[in-house]
Amino acid sequence: CEKEEHFNMSMIYDEYGRPFIILKEQQAKSRVKGLEATKSNIIAARSISAIVRTSLGPKGMDKILVSADGDVTITNDGATIMDRMEVNHQVAKLLVELSQSQDDEIGDGTTGVVVLAGALLEQAEKLLDRGIHPVRIAEGFEKAATIATEKLKNIADVVPFSADNLDPLITTAMTTLSSKIVNVDKRKMAEIAVNAVVGVADLERKDVNFDMIRMEGKPGGTLEDTELVNGIIIDKDISHPQMSKEIKDAKMCILTCPFEPPKPKTKHKLDISSREAYEKLYEQEQEYFKTMVKQVKDSGANLVICQWGFDDEANHLLLQNGLSAVRWVGGVEIEHIAIATGGRIVPRFSELSEEKLGRAGIVREIAFGNTKERMLVIEDCANSNAVTVLVRGGNKMIVEEAKRSLHDAMCVVRNLIKDNRVVYGGGAAEIACSLAVSAYAETVVGVDQFAIRAFADALDDIPMALAENSGLDPIHELAAAKSRQMKEGNPLIGLELNSPANEHGNRASNMKDTGVFETLVGKQEQISLATQVVKMILKVDDVITMGQYQ
Repeated sequence: CEKEEHFNMSMIYDEYGRPFIILKEQQAKSRVKGLEATKSNIIAARSISAIVRTSLGPKGMDKILVSADGDVTITNDGATIMDRMEVNHQVAKLLVELSQSQDDEIGDGTTGVVVLAGALLEQAEKLLDRGIHPVRIAEGFEKAATIATEKLKNIADVVPFSADNLDPLITTAMTTLSSKIVNVDKRKMAEIAVNAVVGVADLERKDVNFDMIRMEGKPGGTLEDTELVNGIIIDKDISHPQMSKEIKDAKMCILTCPFEPPKPKTKHKLDISSREAYEKLYEQEQEYFKTMVKQVKDSGANLVICQWGFDDEANHLLLQNGLSAVRWVGGVEIEHIAIATGGRIVPRFSELSEEKLGRAGIVREIAFGNTKERMLVIEDCANSNAVTVLVRGGNKMIVEEAKRSLHDAMCVVRNLIKDNRVVYGGGAAEIACSLAVSAYAETVVGVDQFAIRAFADALDDIPMALAENSGLDPIHELAAAKSRQMKEGNPLIGLELNSPANEHGNRASNMKDTGVFETLVGKQEQISLATQVVKMILKVDDVITMGQYQ
């Protein structure tokens, strides 16, 4: 059979001599195979890791992220940086998801987990250059990770705390906050985070319901003005300037129906041809409003919280009847208010009754500075374990970053309430694990030994990054801390970066004395998540992309 070759099609004749055309697959594939694919994936993932590496630790740098529509975010929270970056590479996206899963599960250590994954990939690349098979590297890493997590368990300390003694929780929260923008006021911020979590925690069941903690931000003031309110704060004001701005023993009806006459659902047109008809319609409207206000009044309510708006007519009638009102309250806020005050959300006026009202000791409107900005504070709620953190700051970006920092601190406190074992920060835990993994490597024969040693070297990258970001000599500082750990057999020696050098000219010191704690579960999760992602990247040997034919 004859064949005519073209770039994207072939002409073929059948046995009767009739021509037909075969087109090449339109979505042809370009592909990278074997070791080349593994190495290109490693380079992509390491480039992402390099971006957040400088944000690690107490002296870590912040990043400015500008979105497509010009929104500016300033942060050094690993998960936020990764989330806001537009990452297109398929393997680099795995690292974005890695930091996200650390954030969802633990809430802290999102930068560290990406840096560790990057260090493991760097070591894996060296081993690949030596000709070791990716699967053997992955297996060696898996064995080493098991040894490292076991070592963490052995060196962990239990910190006893109770409702009367919250100092261990505050110390651990301060460690988390020391790398954030709020580190100037970290003692106060840590106390706010701990009190917020303990306020809603069930210490007997070791359970914390984060839905009961609200975070509200208001630019203006300083970070020191941040406060914890035992109640709910909503960014709304009382709807009429003459209504009472402070309601004691508030009984609130929480409405999700609009304060206006009902409208037909279908399109309609109303023709009024005479004055009598107009007056009749007006009277009917008035009647609707009066009935609504009467139903609210009869239920015993003295505050109306409405999800929808209402017009001036309804506002005026509510004022005449001595009822204060708040309108356009969002769905999430409505739910929070209902949970905190023990009220029921009412969808129709006809269903209002006294037992469905929410109760609070005092509801007041507060003003900020000399602006017209006002907020509503609902305190002494019937279901008292609802709290709100009101974050203040010089501008919107600082307020948002402070909210993220406090969220991380609260997550750490929650983890400690669930499991009160801690390891020590400043690279101490990583150095201890590195020494344990190196010792284990001596007992292993065969190719796996190389991978296990490489894992130990990767663990050293965390304290090195901490020293590097503080402007110190990373190898000198790491060697000093490591040699002290080996000589003294003390796994608590790490890098104290906020104080001057000791008599030996380095910053290796006992982290227990310094009070730098991290939760055990957070550290274990970091090592296991990073190892899993690296194993996944190493096991990819073929990348097939829909695109140009190659």
